[in-house]
Amino acid sequence: MTILIVIVVLIALVAFYAIGIYNQLVKLKNLVAEAWSGIDVQLKKRYDLIPNLVETVKGYATHEKETFENVTRARAAAQQATTVEGQQVAENALKGSLVNLMAVAERYPDLKANVNFLDLQNKLSEVEGDIEKARRYYNGNVREQNTLIEKFPSNVIANSFGFAKSAFFELDDQAEKKAPSVKFS
Repeated sequence: MTILIVIVVLIALVAFYAIGIYNQLVKLKNLVAEAWSGIDVQLKKRYDLIPNLVETVKGYATHEKETFENVTRARAAAQQATTVEGQQVAENALKGSLVNLMAVAERYPDLKANVNFLDLQNKLSEVEGDIEKARRYYNGNVREQNTLIEKFPSNVIANSFGFAKSAFFELDDQAEKKAPSVKFS
């Protein structure tokens, strides 16, 4: 009789432990989704600023049509990305085209002194900082989730219920890991 009670208690403990792991996996999955939503909000802010920035530069640099078209194409591609990996590629292309746009602006002293341009430049710089913070939060949650999915014995529960690792949101190119300079002082 005592052995039966011990077995029942052990089974109950294992069941509670498994339920705890499952609940932790669900919590982390939801935190990753929430964190991605935060990145999405910041990217939307950036996408909304870009047309105004392009139009402001266009007014001064009318012969730089290819640069403006590249920024517009990169923005559209970034808005249409549906996966973390696709978003990474699109964001890398967009950042590159924005750097080129800022290089064009550098050649026009009147533009660099334009109040609207300076305001847009400051807003873009703020949004870039917010994107970086959101990316760190997202990657932190992904790290926690992926660690729990890989560790034993939680990996048994994760595999049983179909929990999958999430992708980190990082810049691929080492040179692009440096924030683009958008100051014209």
